[in-house]
Amino acid sequence: MSWVFLCDLLSGVNKYSTGIGRIWVAVVFLFRLLVYVAAAENIWKHEHDEFECNIKQPGCENVCFDHFFPVSHIRLWALQLIMVSTPSLLVVFHVAYRENREKHHNQKLYKNPGKTDGGLLCTYLISLILKTGLEIFFLVLFYKLYNGFKIPRLVKCNIKPCPNTVDCYISKPTEKMIFLYFLVATSCLCIVLNVSELSYLVFKYSIQCYLKRHVKNEQ
Repeated sequence: MSWVFLCDLLSGVNKYSTGIGRIWVAVVFLFRLLVYVAAAENIWKHEHDEFECNIKQPGCENVCFDHFFPVSHIRLWALQLIMVSTPSLLVVFHVAYRENREKHHNQKLYKNPGKTDGGLLCTYLISLILKTGLEIFFLVLFYKLYNGFKIPRLVKCNIKPCPNTVDCYISKPTEKMIFLYFLVATSCLCIVLNVSELSYLVFKYSIQCYLKRHVKNEQ
């Protein structure tokens, strides 16, 4: 999978982010994207081939694997990375719209098209809410699909066409568990950063609005 588009997107959004937003971009790029591409993808690369059951009944191993791994961990993480980064496109599109509007009217309509104020601020806040919601959604989805954040060494399967309860073994469970905890932890960190940035922006602009009103009343 090519991640060039995602890297370009994160770099573009970084120009319009606050300090907390830049930390979020760094976490996504360094601790999620690079770890995913460099290490995690290889660990789960042959998960189906390395899943073994102590019986050679035709079809048994396949249905057991599908039962315990309804969606591949690695594909779910790839989808999560793409989805949580997509709301940032709203900010990029809004800035592009401002720049296009200035070109169309052939005059300066904004002091700085990339400054987060007015409509762009609302778009930025919506993108933060969407990113936070998607992070939480994928964590809950992951938890529900795999019955928790754990990778057992042994799973017992009694689904047809298996003739009885069979033991199935997952390869490299400890290594997979370490990366699982790491990726879940970074996802939680991203949620904290998004909520912090959202709170910071709401508080900052609430204070600014209050001060403006206060000055007007004084005048």
